[in-house]
Amino acid sequence: MGHQRIRPDSAALQEIVPGVHAWVQPDGTWWVNNAGAVTGDDGTIVVDTCATEERTRRFLRALAAATGDSPVRAAVNTHQHGDHTHGNCLLPEEAVIVGHESVRESVLADFVIDGCPPFWSPVPDWGGVTRRPPSLVFSSELTFYSGGRRIDLLHPGHPAHTAGDVVAWLPEERVLFTGDLLFHGITPLVLMGSVDGGLRSLEWLAGFGADHVVPGHGPLADAAALPGILADHERYYRFVAGTAAAGLRRGLSPLDAARRADLRDFGGWPDAERLVLNLHRAYADATRTDVDLVAAFGDAMEWNRGPFPTVV
Repeated sequence: MGHQRIRPDSAALQEIVPGVHAWVQPDGTWWVNNAGAVTGDDGTIVVDTCATEERTRRFLRALAAATGDSPVRAAVNTHQHGDHTHGNCLLPEEAVIVGHESVRESVLADFVIDGCPPFWSPVPDWGGVTRRPPSLVFSSELTFYSGGRRIDLLHPGHPAHTAGDVVAWLPEERVLFTGDLLFHGITPLVLMGSVDGGLRSLEWLAGFGADHVVPGHGPLADAAALPGILADHERYYRFVAGTAAAGLRRGLSPLDAARRADLRDFGGWPDAERLVLNLHRAYADATRTDVDLVAAFGDAMEWNRGPFPTVV
């Protein structure tokens, strides 16, 4: 499948409010995430890293230039996936990595970092990255202070994108880093979480009343744009749930159910093949079975008629 390879230098650091930055990486597709940082008088707290050595080093250089080399004291992982965690190992040794309790185990078990399966083309080159899991974990909430700035780390209380999703919320500045609970203009993914949980998380996210939103992938959003983004997610999750229910009634496999689905309302979103992955999750939840990740990605490749595009 054709897809232009987008270089890491397309990314940019954007100051949301003084001392709070978002690292936005177009075009937000597979492995190309957003990250960020909060800087106070006593240093910087990073929110997520990037998938590759090159991308993470570029992020950290831009952050150092913008903050006058403010030392990185800690980093938060919003969830376990490698596009948000592989770069942990490039942070200072003394920086504390923080995440949900499930993320530590998942990062330690990450097999993709050793060699990405050929589901993507070109196969990503991670560079010199190694596993570095959170050393400080929590189950529901944790509060950081950085030079007087309050940062609340909060778990929705159920699986959604993954089992260990965490948002970083700055209540004074009204800034919300959502991790992959939100994909702005890009097909959401709940293969390792829950369709129902993704749906339930939307009202929770709306409840923060954020003025500024940093999604896990895609452009930044403000308070005016957020309701539309949440509504798009709701429509998509209900579409996935309805497609799964109809497929199960008809005895269809997730792949066949996806082939019969009408993606018209979501056809403009990148990474449409995630429908197959999300249906595998919905089927597994409905039948109380485990997801076979290899089978799910194999079906998604078949639906896509080839590997998924990647721009890493």
